[in-house]
Amino acid sequence: MTTPFGPQLIGETEKTLNAILRRVLQGTGLSEPQWVTLRLASQLDEVDRQAFVFALTYRAHFTDSAQLVDQLTKRGLLEGGQLTAEGRDLIETVQTVIAETTAPIWHDLTTDDVVATERLLNEILRRSRHALANPQ
Repeated sequence: MTTPFGPQLIGETEKTLNAILRRVLQGTGLSEPQWVTLRLASQLDEVDRQAFVFALTYRAHFTDSAQLVDQLTKRGLLEGGQLTAEGRDLIETVQTVIAETTAPIWHDLTTDDVVATERLLNEILRRSRHALANPQ
């Protein structure tokens, strides 16, 4: 059965990919929100803890961003909102497993389809963020 384009299709896709991610994270001691926190830390340059907590709350919509940062800091994976060497190593290891696990999902998608999907999903994300920031 094909799910028509819309929130249900996007939600089902996200939930399925999250289930794969949770499987990959087994044995790492990381939850999905902690993984998202580490990934965001790997994408931000030179921010302090407070700016990182704000960015995490805004981007991931976590209500417990400060606690997530504290948990990962206690594990030695973050320091002051930045990844430690151990944090970078863990991300690299998990990213490798994710790439291997998900390769069959992406391997034969055409470049045109990928470009169009990326453009469309980024526009949906932009509009969704706008709707969230401007409730009617």
